Amino acid sequence: MTRMTLDLTGLKCPLPALKTRKALKPLQPGDQLEVHCTDPLSVIDIPNLIRETGDKVEITERNEARIVFLVEKSDAP
Repeated sequence: MTRMTLDLTGLKCPLPALKTRKALKPLQPGDQLEVHCTDPLSVIDIPNLIRETGDKVEITERNEARIVFLVEKSDAP
């Protein structure tokens, strides 16, 4: 299992979702991607993206400064 970090601080919608999608493609099932965002809309966009991809996501940190998502790649096609 590999864990990667994707720093998307300062990027605005739709870039955080698009870059997260791109970063997920090469990952293997069980790999984790930690995504750091500052765009408040990412709390909607990232979970919607992950719902489409069939992977798992949870918000591990949320405050005024940033939002941190932990995405785990599933073995769904």
